[in-house]
Amino acid sequence: MANQVTIHVDQSAGTINRNIYGHFSEHLGRCIYEGFWVGEDSPIPNTAGIRNDVVEALRKIKIPVLRWPGGCFADEYHWKDGIGPNENRKQMVNTHWGGVVENNHFGTHEFMLLCEMLECEPYISGNVGSGTVQEMSEWVEYMTFDGVSPMAELRGQNGHEKPWKIKYFGVGNENWGCGGNMRPEYYADLYRQFQTYVRNYGDNKIHKIACGPNVDDYNWMEVLMANAHRHMDAISLHYYTIPGEFWTEKGAATGFSESDWFGTLKKALWMDELITKHSTIMDRHDPEKRVGLIVDEWGTWFDVEPGTNPGFLYQQNTIRDALVAGLTFHIFHDHCDRVEMANIAQVVNVLQSVILTEGEKMILTPTYHVFDMFKVHQDAELLYNHTVTADYELDGNKIPQVSVSASKDKNGIIHISLCNVSHKDEADLKIDLRGLTGSQVKISGTELKATTMDAHNTFEQPENVAPSEFTAFKLNGTDIDVKLAPMSVTVLELIAE
Repeated sequence: MANQVTIHVDQSAGTINRNIYGHFSEHLGRCIYEGFWVGEDSPIPNTAGIRNDVVEALRKIKIPVLRWPGGCFADEYHWKDGIGPNENRKQMVNTHWGGVVENNHFGTHEFMLLCEMLECEPYISGNVGSGTVQEMSEWVEYMTFDGVSPMAELRGQNGHEKPWKIKYFGVGNENWGCGGNMRPEYYADLYRQFQTYVRNYGDNKIHKIACGPNVDDYNWMEVLMANAHRHMDAISLHYYTIPGEFWTEKGAATGFSESDWFGTLKKALWMDELITKHSTIMDRHDPEKRVGLIVDEWGTWFDVEPGTNPGFLYQQNTIRDALVAGLTFHIFHDHCDRVEMANIAQVVNVLQSVILTEGEKMILTPTYHVFDMFKVHQDAELLYNHTVTADYELDGNKIPQVSVSASKDKNGIIHISLCNVSHKDEADLKIDLRGLTGSQVKISGTELKATTMDAHNTFEQPENVAPSEFTAFKLNGTDIDVKLAPMSVTVLELIAE
């Protein structure tokens, strides 16, 4: 069966919010400490304790928003423990993640400096599970109030006279689980109470985010939307991709079977059903689509690397992860009418990381390269496309072999991203560009591919999986014939003149 794609280059299907390409950083394993924060006395080049190489790499992919401090950690985090001189900051045990001692050297001021260095929006997760309304209210005041108040005075004493701008604030995290094991009815009432005191000071306007459902808990979404949608600007959704049917069947990040390859990609595609069904519930209560859906935890979750702390969730990252990222971004694009942000878990050294560090060394993962290749879609207009693709089959199961998304940026440049999920077969693709104007079209391409299913980068071979120029295409009028390599992610750029 031929793979055929029709792209209507003159028809916008909505705008792809740049925040779909957001990230998530939790006090978990080596994400914050060693990943972002090395301390000012570290031999690793840093700015006020924040390592420069990681910041530079993230700036290159135009990271739009960063979520912090959790995750499960958020609902045991007490922000006042993380301000003031380091020697006065309370130590605590990180009960969720490895039982290690948290020294609180990375707190509000350090996170806000990191976001300034990254030129990204901060997304703060507030503590509902073990915190109080007053504590959350005072944190917002501490960060955003410009005037005479106890918290503004305290902020000034800690070296930051002027307030910060905080746009995104989550009222709790996973309150159905590690954030309190609450029923949706109970959390809906708590959300209404807590958000009342997440105030807008001056011209700072906070986008309030409610804790939404875990995976396919449609009842949670129904209860929250029915009882609290008027008090929220967005609601979250969490879904992690694993190869097996059960949470205990995560499998290895490398050295996996063809069945694990196929199962992981099939499970990644379930994101489309989840968003569709949750959006349908949201539409009943919010037909104007005022409330956004934020997928603020997503990505692959495999068994930890052998010999590492099981509470640190450190896993390698292969071409399989890159394809999961590509497929997931295409799904987010297709739902850009609801999905206004997404945050991959997590940015450094945890789960589906874009960066791995080891001492002074840093490597970029295949997932990083997908973020880099796909950054052209940020804030671009999604183009309507119709794709007919052959099936990719294994052991009697089928999924589409090719996934496609296309957008047009503010300069009129068209980008087409393509994923071939087959671990063995090339994909011949004919792309019909409907509505294309201009007498001359210039095309260039970039691809990320591998020769083995678990191809990945190591500190010894950091360029084992890296983007390269893509030339396997031919333009025939307004048609493009493309040959995609197996296990590949490709981006075409079209400039019509």
